Amino acid sequence: MREFLRAPFTVAALTPSGRPLSEAVTATVPRTGEPLVVELGAGTGAFTAAIQQRLTGRGRHLAIEINARFAERLVARYPGVDLAVADARGLRDILTQRGHDRADVIVSGLPWAAFTPGRQDDLLDAVTDSLAPDGAFTTFAYAHTRWAPPALRLRRMLRARFEEVVPSRTLWANLPPAFVYYCRRPRTPLPTSASGSTNERVSQP
Repeated sequence: MREFLRAPFTVAALTPSGRPLSEAVTATVPRTGEPLVVELGAGTGAFTAAIQQRLTGRGRHLAIEINARFAERLVARYPGVDLAVADARGLRDILTQRGHDRADVIVSGLPWAAFTPGRQDDLLDAVTDSLAPDGAFTTFAYAHTRWAPPALRLRRMLRARFEEVVPSRTLWANLPPAFVYYCRRPRTPLPTSASGSTNERVSQP
């Protein structure tokens, strides 16, 4: 609550995500191999815990959190996580600085509805520029905002940037109820029409 009141445009939820949502968002984290998993907007660590449980000590887990207070708590709770206190729009540079190429999985806890259209574009550009061609990107939205203009715009942007965008069922056990977008096969660069505008080809789930 305190952090929401301090920065409502970067902390958009009053309570951490519940276990059903955390498990659904992190379902793309493989249980085998040595994947590089990037977590955007780690917050208080609801998704962090779920990612760590799925990795079981394998691979690499890079968390990005812009809120210094949240970051301090995350470092104390999850010393094995590589934490960057930074804006997620700089993801590509953060990966390069750490000697990484592309992420196998990117999990987002970012409050998309709280961002301006320009910031949403920059964030999704950073995601598609940093994700492996066969990687997966997951993010979530609250069910009660599904038809609000920011949510509709997010859906269009996702479908412009990924060949496959599949929404999950509504997770009624979360507070508030939410659903997850599973996105695969990033389009890099974005396709453009002859006029130079983005060609938002929609992939039906």
